[in-house]
Amino acid sequence: MFDERLSAYGIRVQEEDVHWDLSVTQLVEEALVRKEGELASTGSLVVRTGDRCGRSPKDRFIVDTEAQRSAICWGEVNRPISEEHYRRIKRGICERLSERDPFVIRGLAGARRPHSRKFMVVAEEAHQALFVKQMLVRPNRFELWRYGDPDFVVLACPSFKCDPKVHGTNSEAAVVINFEERVVLVAGTGYSGEIKKAVFSVMNYLLPVEDDVLTMHCSANVDPATNSSAVFFGLSGTGKTTLSADPRRQLIGDDEHAWCREGVFNIEGGCYAKTIGLTRNREPEIWDAIRFGTLCENVVLNPLTRKPDYMDDSVTENTRVSYPVEYVKNALLTGVDGIPDVVIFLTADAFGVLPPVSRLTPEGAKYHFLTGFTSKVAGTEEGVEEPYPTFSSMFGEPFMPLAPEVYARKLGEKIGRHQVRCYLVNTGWTGGPYGTGHRIDLGATRAIVDAVLDGSIEEATFVHNDLFNLDVPLSCPGVEPRILDPRSTWVDGCAYDRCALELAIMFKENFDRRFPDMADIAEAGGPHIPEA
Repeated sequence: MFDERLSAYGIRVQEEDVHWDLSVTQLVEEALVRKEGELASTGSLVVRTGDRCGRSPKDRFIVDTEAQRSAICWGEVNRPISEEHYRRIKRGICERLSERDPFVIRGLAGARRPHSRKFMVVAEEAHQALFVKQMLVRPNRFELWRYGDPDFVVLACPSFKCDPKVHGTNSEAAVVINFEERVVLVAGTGYSGEIKKAVFSVMNYLLPVEDDVLTMHCSANVDPATNSSAVFFGLSGTGKTTLSADPRRQLIGDDEHAWCREGVFNIEGGCYAKTIGLTRNREPEIWDAIRFGTLCENVVLNPLTRKPDYMDDSVTENTRVSYPVEYVKNALLTGVDGIPDVVIFLTADAFGVLPPVSRLTPEGAKYHFLTGFTSKVAGTEEGVEEPYPTFSSMFGEPFMPLAPEVYARKLGEKIGRHQVRCYLVNTGWTGGPYGTGHRIDLGATRAIVDAVLDGSIEEATFVHNDLFNLDVPLSCPGVEPRILDPRSTWVDGCAYDRCALELAIMFKENFDRRFPDMADIAEAGGPHIPEA
């Protein structure tokens, strides 16, 4: 007899062949039996994700249905796909899953239950199910007993390869979100991050539209002594996970959160951290979390000892580990906290011109939230030979289905209503651009963040940077005053001025092109280019 719960979605498989809500141990055993991976000396399951070791932004689509057509911010990020092509991909995935003995995990997205959504993930491979079990919020026995129908279903099938001519895709891989049917398709890729970000993308539509809740690509933590919480916005490589993992504070979550009337809550139940270059000294919380039950992707093992080599990037620089938030010693297990006191925007400026820390006005916060600046450097993409500016609105535009203005308006309202302190923290280069200068010392950045969080940064004298329209402190506890002024770290001050002007013009051109109707925000919060 076919499993009726899966037949409703087009998957016809015998009841006894479906693996429903297996435990972590069972999933690891199944992965090993199927030769999907091997155990490392740490106890973690290590797998290879195939040809794709990262997300494929150009292979992400949203089904162009009439009900959502006017709400979606269509463009290079949110690419439309027809209902016909969606059905062809879904049919192929369901046929493939019907030939397998799939794994089903039922979880929640959203730690605050009034705003959570039930996600059921049907996965072809055991390690995908392990990833989902660790990354979603895990329902308790009572919640699982009364789970009922899911709010959204994810069908993940790496072995099904799309044909662009038949399925209307750009390659063999595709991530397709159908808000009408409440189904996500993940085809042709074994990289688990696609499942994670697909769920996030769905929540970034549902919560603002249905619950009037702001969703954020950020980490968050809280001081248990003062109950003062902070959120850290940042794109990949800016230090969002590293800086929020603080032994003196409780981690709420490392990547995806929402801000409702009552406060901030984690959308996830786990963490998905980069492991390249990982050491216990630099990131002890991540290091200590890697144990049995964690999933490592594309990490290279010593063939004799099975000891992970976190310095080895021969497979990819994007080596990853996923683990439940309770594997972090000082995690806030509820994933729920009150109104944040501080908002920090993280940027990795490879031009070496932005100050390590700046105080933002509410208008400046909205400007930098909409701008979402960081830098790609040589080696991150083929053909990149010098710093390449990246502007990603909301510090997570690839996952945001709605217009940036929707999220920016909600953030601005919350910052204003609660008088939240806002700062821009540069974790990038100093003493010159990439190739000449060097990365700002992590110890200095941690000292800056500490001063921001405890408020001691406000005791400093601030001077105004006229070009970037920022307020910069002259001192900070535990930080050499000289590095707070980036110009003073350059050998050639004139070269700094030229580079700074170049970046400021990039900021202006990007904002003018993207948000031509927000000249008031640009004037109040953005760079001021001097007249020639």
